[in-house]
This record gives sequence, C-alpha cells and structure tokens, in this order.
Amino acid sequence: MLAQLPPALQNLKIPLRLKLWDGLEFDLGPTPSVTIVVKDPTIVSEITHPTLDLLGSAFVEGRLELAEGSISEVIRVCDELSQALLVEDDDATPPRQHHDKATDAESISYHYDVSNAFYQLWLDRDMVYSCGYFETGEESLEEAQQAKFRHLCRKLRLKPGEYLLDVGCGWGGLARFAAREFGVKVFGITLSKEQLALAKERVKAQGLQDKVDLQLLDYRDLPQDGRFDKIVSVGMFEHVGHANLREYCQILFNAVREGGLVMNHGITAKHTDGRQVGRGAGEFIERYVFPNGELPHLSMMSAEISEAGLEVVDVESLRLHYARTLEHWSQRLEQNLDAAANEVPEQILRIWRLYLAGCAYAFTRGWINIHQILATKPHADGSIELPPTRADIYR
Repeated sequence: MLAQLPPALQNLKIPLRLKLWDGLEFDLGPTPSVTIVVKDPTIVSEITHPTLDLLGSAFVEGRLELAEGSISEVIRVCDELSQALLVEDDDATPPRQHHDKATDAESISYHYDVSNAFYQLWLDRDMVYSCGYFETGEESLEEAQQAKFRHLCRKLRLKPGEYLLDVGCGWGGLARFAAREFGVKVFGITLSKEQLALAKERVKAQGLQDKVDLQLLDYRDLPQDGRFDKIVSVGMFEHVGHANLREYCQILFNAVREGGLVMNHGITAKHTDGRQVGRGAGEFIERYVFPNGELPHLSMMSAEISEAGLEVVDVESLRLHYARTLEHWSQRLEQNLDAAANEVPEQILRIWRLYLAGCAYAFTRGWINIHQILATKPHADGSIELPPTRADIYR
C-alpha cells in the first residue's frame, strides 16, 4: 500500500482528489472539484511530471478514470496540475512532416470516418464540423452555424450563377447552403468516404443535384484552368502540412479565375513557426486525433497565399467563436454518452471527450487561433472586383 504521495504531489493546493486502486484517497488541495481514480499503480510516479499528453493518454488507455467533475472542469484542473509541476517547453521548432496523397487520405479517414451517427449526436443538424459564428453570443449551435455559412458567402460576394469550389466539403452543409441561398453552382471535394456518402444523400434529398456536385478527390487533382469564380476552404489547410502549403496555395491560384476570390478558414498556431503549446496537448492531438496535422501561423499562411500570386484582402480571427462552438459540441456529447458508446469503441469515445473539452479550453486560453483569410486573384492590370469597404458584408 502507498503510504503517502510522492513529495512533488504534496502541498499543491489543487482541487483534485486522487482515489487509488486500493481505496486510499489523497486530496491535493481543499474542496476538490474533480476526483480521478488511479487504476494503474505505476502512474503515480509518472504524474509527478504530468504533461497533458501523459494524463490524456492515461485516461484513453484506462489507467486513469474520471469519477467526479465535469469534463471541462477535469481539463482545467489537469492543466492546473501540469502548470504547477512543469515548465512550459515550446521552444523546439517542429519538423515538417511528409504529406502525400496516400498519407493524407489515411489521416482523413482515421479522423472523419469514425461514424456518421456518432458525429450526428453532437454536431448541428447540417453536421457542420467547423467554427460557428456567434453574432450576439446567445445563438444556438444551429443558428451559429447558419450564420457562419452566411458570413462566408457574403465575404465571397457570391452571385447567382457563379461556380464555387468547396475544398474539404465535409458533409456538404456549406455547399447546399450556398447553392440554395445564393444560387451558385458548387463543386465540392473530400477525402472521407463516410462524409461523401451522407453528403450526397442530403444533396439528393434537397433536390440540389443540378447545383451541387460532390466528389472524392485530392486537392492536388483539382483542375488548374481557372474555371471557378470563387473558392472556399473550411477546416482544410490544417491537414495540408507546412511543407505542402506553397503547392496548396498555388493550386488554388490556378483553379480560380482572374478577379475571383479565395477564402481560407482554418485553425492557426500561436507561434510563427507553428510549434505547439500546451505542455503536451499538441502531442496528444497528433497521436490520437489528427495524425499528421500541422497548424500554420497566420503569417505563414498569409505569406504562402501571397507567394502564390493571390492578394490578401481581409483577415478575421474567430478564436472565441470556436471556443463557444467547442463548448456546445462537448456539452452535447456529454449529454449523449450512452448513445455514443453504442456507435464507437470505448477508447474512441474517451479520445473525443478529452479532445472536444480540451480544444474548447485551448481556444479560450489562446493556445491556438482560427482565422478567415480572404484573398483575390488580381487581373493582369492589378484591378480587383471588390467593393471599397466591408459594409456590404453586414447589411
């Protein structure tokens, strides 16, 4: 039997109770708000250096169990424990990872082909798996996602009859909205077979087959003849990889006509070189959630867009909007844990519980950001097809 906790875990004043495998309990501070059950004796010594990767992995593997406390409070308390015992070490510049078609397809399938029914438990009715737009802060998740669609379409100044390319179309919510509400023709691509199957069903159910064409296609195979009037890419460039960003932006440049607009909406890094923060949170996501995912900094992405020949004309941070979106997702998943357990294996469910609550915390704390970057492909004489102000977006 463990007589006492390791010295590093004593006198911390953290609202955490550890309940050991033998029934012994230790409070690491007064009035614990979280109780964690230690199932594996070897982890006691390991959590004297509690990276968030270590703690998260231990929960996923069943070495630790959450006994009391909401998942959001567990994330907060575990971060407090990590801060107390570790020095933030985010100085190492991350290596650029290899990305090819096969690797990207495998990574996308790992994340998105979990189960459509699982995603339906916590996403909105259109299954929008990206940041919502909370114009007042009081919107429901469904309202915020519809507002995001509208915001994107207005920024792109979509007009009836235009041809829109949706890179990483997901379950097709934005494609259907743009076709239905703005009268455009849409060509959307994804690497997820599960997403594509359901997206096509919904296009057919809404009678939009003549306006929306969704295909299983890698962005590197897009036509390069400038046929698209506008391009939108939501939650996509996080999967491209730092080493491939220039090629990605060049492909978008070649795909859009002169005078056309390109919208990149995606998660961005805190540091300019893209290195991770969060005392191991990034490593956890890389291992369990987004294999081969790499977050570029806003400056990195803007530079690559510019080098490709596009002109950045507008940038907007939606960091706190994504924190709110993730809070909605996490709460909805927590309310449907029994149903979720019928859709995915236990370990997958554990991963997603930590991931959604953890990302909500990370966006709130500013560990990561999200930006909408609007760019245009100027005409040869340098002219562009945009109004002089943003006023039209908000009418």
